Amino acid sequence: MATDKNILAKGVKYLSGALPLLFLGPIIINSAFKNQESPLYPYVLGLGIIIALAAMFLIFKGITTLVKSMFDGDKQGQ
Repeated sequence: MATDKNILAKGVKYLSGALPLLFLGPIIINSAFKNQESPLYPYVLGLGIIIALAAMFLIFKGITTLVKSMFDGDKQGQ
């Protein structure tokens, strides 16, 4: 079972990009809910939700890329 190192590195990059977003999204959403009387409330809440969704997408993309690097490497060698 051979692992493609380039695809593995790409998957790790996706996951490392998702890490700060995992913290930033809920912080922004919490900040928006604490300041509901602000006129910028819907925009800040929308930004927080978009960041949280981007984190989920990057985690999904990173995990699928990691799995692809581990299991699709066999097919290239044959």
